[in-house]
Amino acid sequence: MTNSTLEKYEKTNIEKNEMNNFDHLFKEDSFKVVGAKKDSQDAITRPYVGIFKESWLRLTKNKGAVVSLVVLSILIILALIGPYMNEYTYDETNYEKAFQEPNSEHWFGTDKFGRDQWTRIWEGTRISLYIALLATVLDLVIGVLYGSISALVGGKVDNVMQRIIEVLVGIPNLILIILLIMLLKPGIFTITVAMVITGWVNMARLVRSQVFKLKNQEFILASKALGASNSRLIKEHFIPNTLGLIIVNMMFTIPSAIFTEAFLSFIGLGLQEPLASLGVLINDGFKAMRNNFYLLLYPAGVIVGLMVCFNLLADGLRDALDPKMRK
Repeated sequence: MTNSTLEKYEKTNIEKNEMNNFDHLFKEDSFKVVGAKKDSQDAITRPYVGIFKESWLRLTKNKGAVVSLVVLSILIILALIGPYMNEYTYDETNYEKAFQEPNSEHWFGTDKFGRDQWTRIWEGTRISLYIALLATVLDLVIGVLYGSISALVGGKVDNVMQRIIEVLVGIPNLILIILLIMLLKPGIFTITVAMVITGWVNMARLVRSQVFKLKNQEFILASKALGASNSRLIKEHFIPNTLGLIIVNMMFTIPSAIFTEAFLSFIGLGLQEPLASLGVLINDGFKAMRNNFYLLLYPAGVIVGLMVCFNLLADGLRDALDPKMRK
């Protein structure tokens, strides 16, 4: 064996020994997994929380929304039970007690006919809330159906339906309401119908844009492939996925309807005496505010409280129901 061959042989033995030592040092048991383990990658790290519960928890962290919800609850409860907390009715007159300031018998005083203001204010709050809620529900039903059908059918039908909306948007809402009330007898039904004529347009546009975003997504296409009808798609897919947007828009619509009713009653085109609404009470208080400021103070405070609380609650709901806010 030559020297070169011997050197190659010894070098090969040394390399084999080094490889054996390397394998011994770096066995699988010698390592420890520091990061995420493969068997725990799909494990749930926190308990499941539903969408509505998660939204509620997020809403409770918004102090303004919580305070607004509490104040609204108090005002609504008083609107329901307030007229029955004394022996007076909202249209009971007593000229001997006209213009009495707040006292132990009449908590909010009396007006020019001696009618109890406590009873009239909460009766008026109830009527104003009723008109606003009725108009909002009708806006919701018409707007959701109109917007969903327009987006789902598409084509010429969608073009015609959108042209109708553009015509209604081009007409000043308040002028249309005033003209309708002047043609018909002022009352709860007339005011509600007048507000609904154009009130549903915003809801329809919002729902239509949201449905357009959803209609080409995979779960909608899968439902269509399985034979789902348009009515089923609207009921089981589109409405649940646009529910947050609908609720927030409703919460903004209610104070707008309350203000519209109060404005119409204030200018004499809404409810007429002896019926009570916040607009009627504010109109009476405005006429007598120089000598009897309390007649304006209490109904104005109630309507301001309702509108501010509804708007703050709507802002809180918008943040709570927004999917982009979820972590």
